[in-house]
Amino acid sequence: MKAVIQRVLKSSVEIQGKIYSEIGSGLLVFLGIVKGDTDKNLRELTDKIINLRIFEDENGKMNLNIKEIQGEIMIISQFTLCTDNNKSGNRPSFTNAENPEVAEKLYEDFIDYVSEKYEKLKIKSGKFAANMKVSLINDGPVTIIIER
Repeated sequence: MKAVIQRVLKSSVEIQGKIYSEIGSGLLVFLGIVKGDTDKNLRELTDKIINLRIFEDENGKMNLNIKEIQGEIMIISQFTLCTDNNKSGNRPSFTNAENPEVAEKLYEDFIDYVSEKYEKLKIKSGKFAANMKVSLINDGPVTIIIER
């Protein structure tokens, strides 16, 4: 699994010209499901994201996690994170991306795991395989890439 995590002041997802979901201050997580990913990858990645200390404390140091600031999380599926850029040429290959049926289940399981384990957090998401317009105000900017 691959995730691009952005600390945001706000984020929204538009599908077919209408706001599908939106959050205030928190994390925007773009999630790519790679062939062979399992529930173990899902749990490890989720716990890593939730415990990332990338929010500022009273001294302006990145020392707090999403739970400590009672922030919100937006989770967006993004198979384009699974590109194989090692080949010559300029067209990305998506052969590393998990097939849609398996990827959708893991994406939904990811959302469920976060919601159940961290029930005090407000969780929003996009729609799997939809053409989404994602808007955000990156805070910092702070962007972290994690693979599990």
